[in-house]
Amino acid sequence: MRNGRPLLAASAVAIAATAAAYAFGGPGAEAAAPKGRVAAPVKATENCVADARYPKRQLRGVWIATVKNIDWPSATGLSPAKQRAEYVRILDNAVKRNLNAVFVQIRPASDALYKSPYEPWSQYLTGTPGKDPGWDPLPFLTAEAHKRNLEFHAWFNPYRAAYDTNTARLPASHPARQHPDWLVKYGDLLYYNPGLPQVREHVVKVVTDVVKRYDVDGVHFDDYFYPYPGGGGAFNDTAAFRRYGDGAKLADWRRSNVNKLVAQVHKAVHATKKDVKFGISPFGIWRNKAQDPSGSATAGMSAYDSIYADARAWIKAGTVDYVMPQLYWPRGFQAADYKALVPWWANEVKGTDVRLYIGQALYRVGATDVPAWTKAGELPAHLKLNRSYKQVDGDVYFSAKQIGANPLKVMDRLVKEHYARPALLPLPKGQKGDAPAKPSGLKAQGSLLKWNAVPGARSYAVYKVPASGETCSATDSRNLVAVVSGPSFATKAPGQYLVTSLDPLTRESAPSEATVSPV
Repeated sequence: MRNGRPLLAASAVAIAATAAAYAFGGPGAEAAAPKGRVAAPVKATENCVADARYPKRQLRGVWIATVKNIDWPSATGLSPAKQRAEYVRILDNAVKRNLNAVFVQIRPASDALYKSPYEPWSQYLTGTPGKDPGWDPLPFLTAEAHKRNLEFHAWFNPYRAAYDTNTARLPASHPARQHPDWLVKYGDLLYYNPGLPQVREHVVKVVTDVVKRYDVDGVHFDDYFYPYPGGGGAFNDTAAFRRYGDGAKLADWRRSNVNKLVAQVHKAVHATKKDVKFGISPFGIWRNKAQDPSGSATAGMSAYDSIYADARAWIKAGTVDYVMPQLYWPRGFQAADYKALVPWWANEVKGTDVRLYIGQALYRVGATDVPAWTKAGELPAHLKLNRSYKQVDGDVYFSAKQIGANPLKVMDRLVKEHYARPALLPLPKGQKGDAPAKPSGLKAQGSLLKWNAVPGARSYAVYKVPASGETCSATDSRNLVAVVSGPSFATKAPGQYLVTSLDPLTRESAPSEATVSPV
């Protein structure tokens, strides 16, 4: 995937090919009612037609990578105060771009960027594996995200054991030292053997602990399952295959091992907290048509055959709540055309309870090895193409560093063309439960809307009704001006407003109504 070796950097293209800031006055903004005029009573209209440019619900996320200090913290050994300041800056950049979710890597390689009873502190905090950084970052990471109405997904790497093959240099408490029989050396890395039941049990235990003790909204796996083919030779799991293979072919057995882990994690997450989501961002090509007639019209590496990741099986079994394929190629790229892959994935989730988000290669923008990435319009064109497929419910960008860097000013363009309005998060499919109560006591005090806090609400959506009095607020976000975490909203635009309550899943209440009078 990414993690210190960007997948589609120039050196890796061949591998892939062969192997609540609201922009008032922006698009769709409504003019304020003339001074002295009171807005007409709100009335529903049957003429509301959803505008694909302004979806009311859309996931807009960013990956925050901690491995090798890619995004956060920017270096090892920073003080807790500097670590906190860096993280807040990342979140503020996300909010500035009207994003609404972060995917934060809290377990890069059987280590922890939180206080874990099962694995040692990550070296990416202090520079020393196992060294206590003097604080537990995860409560801060989740609280600051929620304060800004950003959904927080805890990102785990399931099988990577260590970046150091010399276990003597790992902390004595590290599972790799306590269970050397779990390990397979591959290249310069140590992996846990996916074929061992005790490895799966350990991963489930680690994930369950985080879901139980911390206020996370989701659990996220990236695309590292069995290792990517490279200079490591054969993956030596022969002994485990002899013991647990039960007559299966090696490739089928490996896929089954991954499928078992995915199912176990899904079950454990929902048994611990039913509203926490579990999803995976697989490599963008499941299989090519040359390998399987039902595969995509591509000619790159097959995740099914090379890393034994069968995303189709997870979708069919319903053992993920979302998939986020990493479609890190531009339109027209011969081996893996974005225009071929989006419809393929959209068709895979059609009729299922699995949401589809697209992993976007923001880190590739400006790269010169593929001409399409030198054009500022390539990434925005991806989002425009996505509109043609109703199964696509959002996008996530790799990575946070580029959100701030804004290569070729592409983030400015994305906001202008696609994210000018805030958006609520998509509701999990098949999720039952009641919306919170609508806000009570809503009133305008000058230019300030205030209401009573609603039990069970994490945030509130504020809509500005058009001067005509007709509202499409239930259809799209043309009238959505803000999502706020507290029971107040300041505005300089007089007119009629609707406010709804949102629970952590963004189930939405009925609206309350108030009018802000012209000054």
